[in-house]
Amino acid sequence: MFNPSRDQVRQFFFDVWAKYRAGQPLEGAERPALDAVLTHPEYHALLDQPERYRERDYLPEHGETNPFLHLSLHLAVSEQLSVDQPPGIRARYQRLLDRHGEPMDAQHAVMDCLGEMIWQVQRNGTAFDSAGYLRCLDRALGDA
Repeated sequence: MFNPSRDQVRQFFFDVWAKYRAGQPLEGAERPALDAVLTHPEYHALLDQPERYRERDYLPEHGETNPFLHLSLHLAVSEQLSVDQPPGIRARYQRLLDRHGEPMDAQHAVMDCLGEMIWQVQRNGTAFDSAGYLRCLDRALGDA
């Protein structure tokens, strides 16, 4: 499994943005990464300044959202939906999309659950709980 470092993830997003701005072709994961970046114009200026933001820490206790984590979660959700993994996520996403009407809103609802599950894994030192993830999505849909 590919497990990039913080610096590699950040460089990936800086490179995707630079390639897009230069009109260069994108490959593989760069395409969905650009889709996520384009839906978040609040990150464009940051991505234009890698020397300023490459090393910056984003502290939730200060109310800050880590833009690189946020964009990475978009990529993770995109990948999960493309392969319906865990099984059933695609159907739940579609129901969230029907409810919210906007793909970004539906993705953010999924990302809330994904972020919660990742936090649980890190806090408890356990494996990812796919069933718990789907239950979280069911709660977001009002099914649980």
